[in-house]
Amino acid sequence: MKKKPGYEQTERFKADLDKCTRCGFCMSACPVYREEKVESSVARGKIVLVRSLLSGALAETKEMEEQLNRCTLCMTCAQNCPAGTNVPAVITAARADKVKQRGIPFPYGFIYRHLLPRRRLFGNIVRMVSWFQGIFLPKTNGSIRHLSFFLSALGKGRHIPNIAPKFLRESIPEVNKPPAGVEVKYTVGYFTGCMTDFVFPELGIKIIKFLNKNGVEVIVPRGQGCCGAPVFLGAGDFTTGRKMADTNAAAFKNLDYIITDCATCASSMKDYAKFLADNDARKQAYEQFAGKIKDITEFLVDVLKLPAAAYRAAPEFKGKTVTYHEPCHLNRYLGVKEQPRHILKSMADIKYVEMADADRCCGMAGTFSVYFYELSKKIADKKAASIAATGADIVVTDCPGCQIQLIDTTSRHKMPQQVRHIMELLD
Repeated sequence: MKKKPGYEQTERFKADLDKCTRCGFCMSACPVYREEKVESSVARGKIVLVRSLLSGALAETKEMEEQLNRCTLCMTCAQNCPAGTNVPAVITAARADKVKQRGIPFPYGFIYRHLLPRRRLFGNIVRMVSWFQGIFLPKTNGSIRHLSFFLSALGKGRHIPNIAPKFLRESIPEVNKPPAGVEVKYTVGYFTGCMTDFVFPELGIKIIKFLNKNGVEVIVPRGQGCCGAPVFLGAGDFTTGRKMADTNAAAFKNLDYIITDCATCASSMKDYAKFLADNDARKQAYEQFAGKIKDITEFLVDVLKLPAAAYRAAPEFKGKTVTYHEPCHLNRYLGVKEQPRHILKSMADIKYVEMADADRCCGMAGTFSVYFYELSKKIADKKAASIAATGADIVVTDCPGCQIQLIDTTSRHKMPQQVRHIMELLD
């Protein structure tokens, strides 16, 4: 295949391009293809498109760009590929090459490059949005609001929780020590993520208290920023993503572990070296950083090794039936599958019910659900059916992004199930 100038990132993953045999095993797994039944929506179709772009047989167009974006990066294609083709990596690289050539349209480019990397400024903008949300947007369900269509860059009609009146890092000190008399077993950094910081601060507070209670000193570095997933994975802006990666790698030095409550944040930060390292020093820094990252359930079960008695249900959840949605980034990217289930099954005061296709993508996928909200809803409707079939009172997950999507889905369908992060269940 003749090399085409301007596709340097895609060239790095040419081995995966060459692996694809167009067997079609990805067709039965792809959440987008299940809804659209269009060849260009499935992994092997995208491989053909990228090969054609790389060889110069096809020109870069807006339609091509849309097809590259029309992917949730859920990894089900790679999981079901007999040849082991990592199509999400190819698509991410192709998006980066596309950004170099065509840029990012407004307002997304402005948000990614000028707001997300500036944590304090971004927080102030979020506050402003929250103020307008409270005045102009009608409430729909409890603390959930309906984002009207004119806020298309933020939600396209999505039902979302209110922005918190006080952000997490305004509510807690930077250093959080265990209570007096409790031995310190580990000192960890807590990567708060945008959703926990701005939307679910009560989740972060509960996690810190739970870790403190079990002998873990928790540092919440003020220098941390966004994980960069919407920027370098979703949009393909590797330059801005690299700046975010540098910020986070520097903020979490000299700690035993880095704990996250968001599978998307964890998996994207572990991918810094794969996509963003442009020299040996960065590669080494990113790999050291990634080696310390643990999902909260993984840390509790595999590192702390807490006994089953440590997992007690909070009073409001006792006697409830609970089911679990498995985030794509948790299972297929991080390999964390049984740890959340171990915690749920250890809680004697709840009844755990496994849902059918628990690992099926919910359709959130970050910026995918912003660009393609109607398609995102169709994918989520399959998840709604699985939840309803369990008869559960509560559906839990281990990713605030999935949590937002499930809140939107259950609200749209007027379903009675509460949506919670798994750590919210713990007393």
